[in-house]
Amino acid sequence: MAEVPAPAATTVPHQTAHRTPTRQQSVRSSAPGGPAGPAGAPGGSGGSGGSAAHAARGPRSVPGWLWSLPPVAALALVFLYPLALVVQQSFSPENGGGAFDAYASVFRSHSFREALGTTVWLAAGATVGCLVLGFVLALIIAFVPFPGAKAVAKFIDVFLSFPSFLITLALLFIYGTVGMANGLWTDVSGSAEGPFHFLTTPWGVLLAEITYFTPFVMRPLLAAFSQLDTAQLEVASSLGAKPARIIRRVILPEALPALAAGGSLVLVMCLNEFGIVLFTGAKDVTTLPMLVYGKAILESDYSAACVVAVVNIAISVGLFGLYRVVSKRAGA
Repeated sequence: MAEVPAPAATTVPHQTAHRTPTRQQSVRSSAPGGPAGPAGAPGGSGGSGGSAAHAARGPRSVPGWLWSLPPVAALALVFLYPLALVVQQSFSPENGGGAFDAYASVFRSHSFREALGTTVWLAAGATVGCLVLGFVLALIIAFVPFPGAKAVAKFIDVFLSFPSFLITLALLFIYGTVGMANGLWTDVSGSAEGPFHFLTTPWGVLLAEITYFTPFVMRPLLAAFSQLDTAQLEVASSLGAKPARIIRRVILPEALPALAAGGSLVLVMCLNEFGIVLFTGAKDVTTLPMLVYGKAILESDYSAACVVAVVNIAISVGLFGLYRVVSKRAGA
């Protein structure tokens, strides 16, 4: 019986020895900084290694403060420099004297105290009127379904772009001395003139400011009402709450930040309003902006005009700072 020869023992070790160096070589060639092929290949010792390191570092970054220089310089040139000139002129009377002589003279004058009081009560009255009227109108537009509600809401956005004197001019066409209301009265009664002359009084200015600035309160209110969860209103209504209670307990707390934002904006804008007072022709109504105009243009007293302007700016900035503190505490 012939013997079967045993399998060659050197076959498997020979194949294993042939494969193992191949794996080790592949691992070594793929390792960072390991040996590679010709110069210029990744990881090789050619010039591409330096360029790859340079690309990893990236270009040299410009300091952040250099990017802020152009807008700060433009702001200083366009706004801060003229404002600094106004403040400097208020401390430099043209007739000589001390730095605060112009302030003392203006504060002692009856015209300044009267203008300050008129400005404050007109701004406060217009703000209260805009808050009440704006809240009611925003409630109707947002929660009372009627045809054209969306069109009215869009018209509010367009109304914000109107100049203030345009609204005053429209009121003059209606309630002016020769306006439609007086013309209708004279045609019916045969009188020589109509009874409507309130536009030239502080009440006419107040009406014009409320008419013009109410949409500035309605816009943030409509935005706040659009985010209100209607399920709360439905639950409150299903529990038997009346509309007045729903408004007081559900809608009003959600609207307080929007009311604060709109009211503060109206207050600051009314303090600085000039066109409405001028176009109503109310000669007996003198506000701080009108006093600045009178001192600078009519009397050529630039030091006094700058003093009044600085006071007006201080009041406006103070109110804005107060609004920021209140809005932060309210979480607006």
